Amino acid sequence: MKRIMIAGTCGLLISGLAGCDRLSAAWEGFNNPAPAEHPSTAPTSTPAPTPGGALVEAGQAVVLQPETDDALQTAAAVVELDYLPDQGDLTAKMFGTAGGDPAMNGLYTYIAFYHSPAEGWRVFRIGDYLDYQIQAVSAGRVELRLSESVMDQATSEIGSRQTAIILSFTPGPDGAVPETVTVTPAR
Repeated sequence: MKRIMIAGTCGLLISGLAGCDRLSAAWEGFNNPAPAEHPSTAPTSTPAPTPGGALVEAGQAVVLQPETDDALQTAAAVVELDYLPDQGDLTAKMFGTAGGDPAMNGLYTYIAFYHSPAEGWRVFRIGDYLDYQIQAVSAGRVELRLSESVMDQATSEIGSRQTAIILSFTPGPDGAVPETVTVTPAR
């Protein structure tokens, strides 16, 4: 199972069209470099690879400016993302966003199903945990191991525990996104 860890760069992935403009500008600069300010009569050569395979600048740099779309703040909060295979016509994923107190269940955990370009994703919040691990995936079913914080009310000490749940869902007619998701405790 592939796990994609995203650390604050999800916003760049989400804003793909704006990124395409920047990539186009970089590609243009690469293919049509500006003339040197002091032309040299020495023969040009390709720089030799550096030891260890480090890259060497080979074109004009493009300066990026911060994105201003407020929705990207939410996208940048995504810190875990897992595609859920074997769901037939459904496109499904698990994801977690950073929020709250990281010492006390700071991973808001969700399952989402792609509806359409006009309606986007149907998202279900599973709960708040320290972490989740997908144990198994099959059609209409996801088995999760969860790490979560617990506070002893008498001492106010924070401890941890491992739990498990099974998520189950049924696609609607013609493979439509599920209307509900069922969460069942498991061992």
